[in-house]
Amino acid sequence: MIYVFDTNSFLELQSYYPDTFPTFWERFEELVQDGRLTSVREVRKELEFLATADHLTQWVAQHADVFVTPSSEEMAYVAEIFRVPHFQQLIGQKQMERGQAVADPFLVARGWHLEGCVVTEERHKPNASKIPNVCEYFGVSCCKLQGLMAAEAWRF
Repeated sequence: MIYVFDTNSFLELQSYYPDTFPTFWERFEELVQDGRLTSVREVRKELEFLATADHLTQWVAQHADVFVTPSSEEMAYVAEIFRVPHFQQLIGQKQMERGQAVADPFLVARGWHLEGCVVTEERHKPNASKIPNVCEYFGVSCCKLQGLMAAEAWRF
């Protein structure tokens, strides 16, 4: 399975200090080396403002190739997502006004394109415009970080 990481799942890793959780980071790195962990450039932009732990900011800087530019197929899929009026709320008014990065539709499109699983800490909420809702609507797999660890049978 290929995992497409959301900003909030990366931010969860701030509590996984490498000196305390070396096995976690070894397995996480194996996903990267195997080409099974990816994200989008918008997540990297969000992390530039939101990540505060040195080990995470260093990891992001050392793994720039994980944060890819969307392909033309993915861009076309983002347009499909926004054809659903309810999902146009994925971009908030403040984000539009400030010109801030918006990763959510690109994550879903990448998950669809790679037939992967979008990893996000967002919760499915009825009638919401959240990643789990969009994934469900379009039939894209979605889980939390804990779900990735369970799927990979990681035990510590």
